Amino acid sequence: MKGVELGVSIAGVRLPNPVLPASGTYEIDEPHDGFFSAGELGALVNKTIFREPRAGNPPPRIWETPSGMLNAIGIPSKGLAWFLSEELPRLRRLGPPVIASIAGNDLAEFAEVAGAVGESELADLLELDLSCPNLRDGIPWATNPDRLREVLAAVRQATRLPLIAKLSPNVRSVADMAAVAEASGAAAVSLVNTYQGMAIDLGTRRPALGNLTGGLSGPAIRPLAVYAVYSSYSRIRIPIIGMGGIAVWQDAVEFLLAGATAVAVGTQNFVNPLAMREVIQGIRGYLERTGMGSVRELTGLAHGNNSTP
Repeated sequence: MKGVELGVSIAGVRLPNPVLPASGTYEIDEPHDGFFSAGELGALVNKTIFREPRAGNPPPRIWETPSGMLNAIGIPSKGLAWFLSEELPRLRRLGPPVIASIAGNDLAEFAEVAGAVGESELADLLELDLSCPNLRDGIPWATNPDRLREVLAAVRQATRLPLIAKLSPNVRSVADMAAVAEASGAAAVSLVNTYQGMAIDLGTRRPALGNLTGGLSGPAIRPLAVYAVYSSYSRIRIPIIGMGGIAVWQDAVEFLLAGATAVAVGTQNFVNPLAMREVIQGIRGYLERTGMGSVRELTGLAHGNNSTP
């Protein structure tokens, strides 16, 4: 049987397959290599880093919900210096392209972190976690068009690396914000980050999370995330990395049909350490059974065409 092509391109960077981990959901380390090698992935993504070390939010940090999970981890991190000296070189040695996930409390921090990662020449792409609030007014970067333009402009001036804007779904229109990101210099968008939610502990009769609210992820949000990808595909020409509730290969194919070029698996990695391998294998099997030669043929087919960004 003739083989199928799983390779895709994001902003000129070739990924051997379209499956990657969502930031912060898969530790690329020796224990996980006992399940499968990180070298099998389409790209490697680190847990988001800020300039300074961070302890994260107070516990409880995670609360299980029907078909999903609320998390208020708070992005604990060892900081930029550790990332540049330890984590980034280790990721680079593993083989697949490296997507460095970064964040900043203000424009200066975002630009400084981006510039330092770019100067290291160890990352292929930068993913900007734009769901974090900025210090100026406490508004998440990705929920205000002006703030989104500002941060992309600042980072664009600081580095030549292609920028992936990871957008928040907590807006009136994700497609509108994706269009702003493209016009402001993003080379791709990640759709979508978690939905804001909360839970009440019936025992304590208080909010269940130490941070009061958290981000909802898992299969519960998948139809919402698929719609975000579908509605954005017709508005932008840059590639979309689809994410939000992908648990099995069928979910990943749905995102591709909606308009994604690649997909990220997140919460399911906590449930099934082999999830990403199974998704890769499932996509390959689907292409073989349907007679398609390349995964790129799937992108946007739900719109009645097979043109890819």
